[in-house]
Amino acid sequence: MKKLSLGLLALVVSAGAFGQRTVVYHLDITDTVVNYTGRNRHAIAVNGSLPGPTLEFTEGDTAVIYIHNRMKVGTTIHWHGLIVPNRYDGVAYLTQAPIAPMQTYVARFPIVQSGTYWYHSHTMLQEQIGLYGPIVIHPRGWREASGRSDKGRPANDGALPDSGRPVKEFTVLLSDWTDERPWEVQRSLHFATDWYAIRKGSMQDYGQAIRQGYLRTKLANEWKRMLPMDVSDVAYDRFLINGRSVESLPGVHPGDTVRLRIINGSSSTYFWLRYAGGKMSVVASDGQDVEPVAVDRMIIGVSETYDVLVRVPDSGRYELQATAEDRSGYASAWLGSSGERHTLQPLSPLHYFAGMKMMNEMMKSNGRMKETGMKMSGQRMDMNAVMYPEVLNHSPLAEVTLNYGMLRSPVSTRLPDAPVQVLHFNLTGNMNRYVWSINNKVVSEADRILIRHGTNVRIILYNGTMMRHPMHLHGHFFRLLNGQGDYAPLKEVVDILPMETDTIEFAATESGDWFFHCHILYHMMSGMGRIFHYEGSPPDSGQDLRKVYADDRQIRPMAKVGLESNGSDGEAMLANTRWRFQTEWRLGTDATKGYESESHIGRYLGRMQYWLPYVGWDFRYRQSDEKEKNLFGQADTKDHRDVICAGVQYILPLLFTLDWRVDMKGNLRLQLGREDIAVTSRLRFSLMANTDKEYMAGFRYILTKYIGLSTHYDSDMGFGAGVTVNY
Repeated sequence: MKKLSLGLLALVVSAGAFGQRTVVYHLDITDTVVNYTGRNRHAIAVNGSLPGPTLEFTEGDTAVIYIHNRMKVGTTIHWHGLIVPNRYDGVAYLTQAPIAPMQTYVARFPIVQSGTYWYHSHTMLQEQIGLYGPIVIHPRGWREASGRSDKGRPANDGALPDSGRPVKEFTVLLSDWTDERPWEVQRSLHFATDWYAIRKGSMQDYGQAIRQGYLRTKLANEWKRMLPMDVSDVAYDRFLINGRSVESLPGVHPGDTVRLRIINGSSSTYFWLRYAGGKMSVVASDGQDVEPVAVDRMIIGVSETYDVLVRVPDSGRYELQATAEDRSGYASAWLGSSGERHTLQPLSPLHYFAGMKMMNEMMKSNGRMKETGMKMSGQRMDMNAVMYPEVLNHSPLAEVTLNYGMLRSPVSTRLPDAPVQVLHFNLTGNMNRYVWSINNKVVSEADRILIRHGTNVRIILYNGTMMRHPMHLHGHFFRLLNGQGDYAPLKEVVDILPMETDTIEFAATESGDWFFHCHILYHMMSGMGRIFHYEGSPPDSGQDLRKVYADDRQIRPMAKVGLESNGSDGEAMLANTRWRFQTEWRLGTDATKGYESESHIGRYLGRMQYWLPYVGWDFRYRQSDEKEKNLFGQADTKDHRDVICAGVQYILPLLFTLDWRVDMKGNLRLQLGREDIAVTSRLRFSLMANTDKEYMAGFRYILTKYIGLSTHYDSDMGFGAGVTVNY
């Protein structure tokens, strides 16, 4: 007993000597209401705020975090970038069961690193509406070196003499906000709505193409069956820094050097960062130190973090501007106590037709990239630069823009000698249907990838899409092979530009299942990810892979109803990644115009999902004594048709849909049509004709996301005008 008591005493003394502490936080997760645009909207708060409070630790601490779920739905929290035991990683149904409503969950893990990180929900789309916050971890010995008390308050409000430490540190958490419900955003993206492009002013319609001299470019783009160019998916209502459009960083004086811990906590927005007071010195990426590199501007990918040092000039206030990559808005933070405001000019709108022209040159008609012979990696060649006005106008820029090739670790990151397991991941996607995948398979379609403990895993990533993808690996830091040899930087997010090939590698030292995915929230939810499974690891008690796979298997509804003077026509649809059930109807105002309905269920095939084989049924009635034959000489049964049919739809160049079908009586029908040809930003043209001698043409003018004015002529129903309601 005496030996045991002495042992416990020694343990306590040892813990105190090395500064080890247990740091306890309580996080209350609650529903709340916010108002960023003049309208009250539902959000999620952590301890009453959005974003949540900063969790501050010192390397060597033990974190004990009580998560109190006060909501009516389950939730989890992922500690982004932290090396934690697998059971605390926070991926719903993969590493733990969601925290049930009105329940408390305790996460307890050692803090084995330092740097800038963040936490966020990894359940459904909760991250979009506020469940996120910063994590700051100081290095060992920081408390003693900085003269801080146990409560973490500065003893002298500044750096120690000759310490070289910044006078001030501030956390800058960037985020995006939409007044729409996140589920509605996700649903809209999967049905290729162009409402977001209308709102952002990024439509590339035929009217603009003619006015700007890009008609041939527009036609070539649609000949290759591609949608208009864009660099982001969602039209956001606000961009925020620490929950505000304009943030002031207090207590900063002329001559101060400030460390900014910048976190991109957005759901799907990349941000350009610029500082009116001069250059920014990048000193850390994803929490890991890099040799300082001075830049004039930098882009921060979704979920990345960067630590930068900036100096406050001798007088005035200086703007740090975070501009959305699509340049649809920005948020600002101000450094300096008083005096003249030194602002930055907002970045000019992108030249999308220049990007469309570039995309045409790079893409084949089958949706695949051409072989260019160029070996691009490490963000050294930004293909989107052709759209930047400052580049197109040949402005006399002396700006240095950060790229991954500039990042160099101050210490060797070479992996231990071990067998190497090589994985090849092609990032693939279909913007027409908003399906994002790896090697043409979404998470639910791919097996877990077996990882052997003690090996080195090398992943070769190629981005074959026209969008950037910030790929995040849970539970590990990886080396980004960027030409720096043994001093390759350590990261846990790699932003891969279109047509780039990047290689990352890590030592397989963990156990359990770990998620690897695109951190654009809506890309992840549509299936761009993989699960790494360590060989021999038992499943966690909260694991239910069926529910993990349910994310990209979600069935989403769509409907369009026209209410016009000649009757009503419309369609309704249920669809997921591969399957589609569709029903359409036309209802005339009297018996001579009749009514008809077709319903089909089919499965999309091919990498770009151009093919849709289907089966279905066709019912129609029209009061008429006319006897008609179709263009194949077969008796037309549209006056009273009740048949089962089978066919296939195929997307042709210029985005026309070819539909070939046969019914149970042997009647054939060939149909060609296209909907929503963008004449102007809001004016759409549709047309259709088939071998049953039916045809239609009409216009729709978009008033709001859900309502438009419409008019059309139908061979059976005649001319009509009214409104069309979309969902």
